[in-house]
Amino acid sequence: MSTPYPFTAVVGQADLRLALLLNAVSPAVGGVLVRGEKGTAKSTAVRALSALLPQVDVVPGCRFSCAPAAPDPACPDGPHEPGPGAARPARMVELPVGASEDRLVGALDIERALAEGVKAFEPGLLADAHRGILYVDEVNLLHDHLIDLLLDAAAMGASYVEREGVSVRHAARFLLVGTMNPEEGELRPQLLDRFGLTVEVAASREPAQRVEVVRRRLAYEDDPAGFAARWAEDEHQVRARVVAARALLPQVRLGDTALLRIAATCAGFEVDGMRADIVMARTATALAAWAGRTEVLKEDVRQAALLALPHRRRRNPFDAPGLDEDKLDEILDRFPDEDPEPEPEPEPDPEPEGPDDGDDGGGGPDGGGGGVPPQGSGPRTESEAEAPPETADTPEAPADAPEAPQPSAQGGGGPEQAAVRAAEPFRTKMLSVPGLGEGAAGRRSRARTAHGRTTGAQRPAGQLTKLHLAATVHAAAPHQKTRGRTGRGLVIRKDDLRQATREGREGNLVLFVVDASGSMAARQRMSAVKGAVLSLLLDAYQRRDKVGLITFRGAAAELALPPTSSVDAAAARLEKLPTGGRTPLAAGLLKAHEVLRIERLRDPSRRPLLVVVTDGRATSAGAVGGDPRELSGRSARLLQAAGVASVVVDCESGPVRLGLAGVLAADLGGPAVSLDGLRADSLAGLVKNVRTAVSSSASDSNRRAA
Repeated sequence: MSTPYPFTAVVGQADLRLALLLNAVSPAVGGVLVRGEKGTAKSTAVRALSALLPQVDVVPGCRFSCAPAAPDPACPDGPHEPGPGAARPARMVELPVGASEDRLVGALDIERALAEGVKAFEPGLLADAHRGILYVDEVNLLHDHLIDLLLDAAAMGASYVEREGVSVRHAARFLLVGTMNPEEGELRPQLLDRFGLTVEVAASREPAQRVEVVRRRLAYEDDPAGFAARWAEDEHQVRARVVAARALLPQVRLGDTALLRIAATCAGFEVDGMRADIVMARTATALAAWAGRTEVLKEDVRQAALLALPHRRRRNPFDAPGLDEDKLDEILDRFPDEDPEPEPEPEPDPEPEGPDDGDDGGGGPDGGGGGVPPQGSGPRTESEAEAPPETADTPEAPADAPEAPQPSAQGGGGPEQAAVRAAEPFRTKMLSVPGLGEGAAGRRSRARTAHGRTTGAQRPAGQLTKLHLAATVHAAAPHQKTRGRTGRGLVIRKDDLRQATREGREGNLVLFVVDASGSMAARQRMSAVKGAVLSLLLDAYQRRDKVGLITFRGAAAELALPPTSSVDAAAARLEKLPTGGRTPLAAGLLKAHEVLRIERLRDPSRRPLLVVVTDGRATSAGAVGGDPRELSGRSARLLQAAGVASVVVDCESGPVRLGLAGVLAADLGGPAVSLDGLRADSLAGLVKNVRTAVSSSASDSNRRAA
């Protein structure tokens, strides 16, 4: 086993190291989610944490790490007789993104269970992680069914394995640590809330610190054992401090003022549920123990809020995590300390001033002007005096107001319009790919999956995971006499076993092709279009799709966002999308054909869904030349011939409509839906619901009269 990188040798990343150490002091905090760009020592720090955890006492020979003082009464290896335990290091178990369900929760020997009637159970990763750390790298890419199992185990502290009437339960209490790159997609809110703390990490921009990172890493790779030996004393000191903090933790007092601050903070930031309050209380207590104190202070509550609340205050998937620290300080200052301890000097500000941080007129040395000065007060610098007012602070121009022309970035005979904000998103109708796929698990289109309703049976291609009991008995029954069956049990052989085939839902590649030409440039119209695309992006996030974004205007099309699982990135690109110029519809369709062809090679099992958002006009042939409308028709039929499922969102408005989007939809071989018809609560749906309600009411009246 290779020597792990020492925890104390990690350069910078103070918040990350603190969050991990707090969980080492108090595992009840609930784990850590580490978010950040690649190459920021996320995995290195997490893997190094296990060396700092105290050893655990286990029952000798127990595969489920039962504690000798309080063994699990339902342990599959039990019952355990009282006796001395054996000490071993706390484990850190890694859950691979592509792990199977049986690898996570354990597996039963189905053949022995049927033939011999015994529970031959092989423990999984949840059993290995009991009383240790369960680490999931790239946790945002974990399959939904594994996430569901993690949620159940984290909530109940136990893992349940059910296989055709055979049930096994064992304890599974672990410290859940996950790392992720937000660019690759976000987590489901249910799993996000299960992490006690969250930390945002980023690479340092200080050259000296980056040099030190490289120097230490090269030294470690040249001689891992020697490098670890040089940091052994620092590791020992941190380990001893963790043990001391654990011993002090039961003596830490969480006073009424601290509890009021915690409750007011969670309420002030509109955090859902009560888990945040509990996590903040545990974190503040662990912070006090880590500092060697038995009293929770205001700074402990403040630090706990910065670690426990950012990932819980997100109101929708496109909100960036974070916390307004000025608002946090305002809430905390509402409650004076119960018994303020005498201090030799005044309590420092949250951000102490350096030697050169003079005040430019915002207050004297005694802090008399400690707040942010009112807008317009004090002298302005020359750059501020010349700067135009912010767009967000000025009234928005009417929808039909003329805009100043700007040069077009792509040419094409029209001025470029500044980007407009998207309208409020709404719940969209269900768009899906026809047929039956075999792609990644998701929630959009029908597919053969490992989970879902049983539709049939077949011989297992590899290891049996989902037994079809009736089909197995049916296959074995005709051979019982020739196999010499004498008792009541069936004689089962391996070739009798049948795997259940199931149908569920898959995630698709939703590729948006958005018309950003001058015909879409009217402010209200483009705002509505962006709102519709944003709504579809939100739907794609909820259904676990990959998304891509192509825009076309002027003389060409652009791949604004290559296919990715990060719906947030697509929303950000959409928000900044300018409009203007001619309409090269064919270029957008051809770009879509190229992108889908490449993606089919990368991920052949993921079926695409093409969403074209346009009014159907084609006024530019781009670099190809020829008649624009004829060229767009040929491009659309090329996509249809490739078997791409398509939907056209018709953005045409006004009393006179040409119906060009419907012609495009026919060439693509898919439906056309208007912006209003895209809503799940559109007028047609309301009328249908009203008719259903009226029919039900009439039926009830007839039954009562009868």
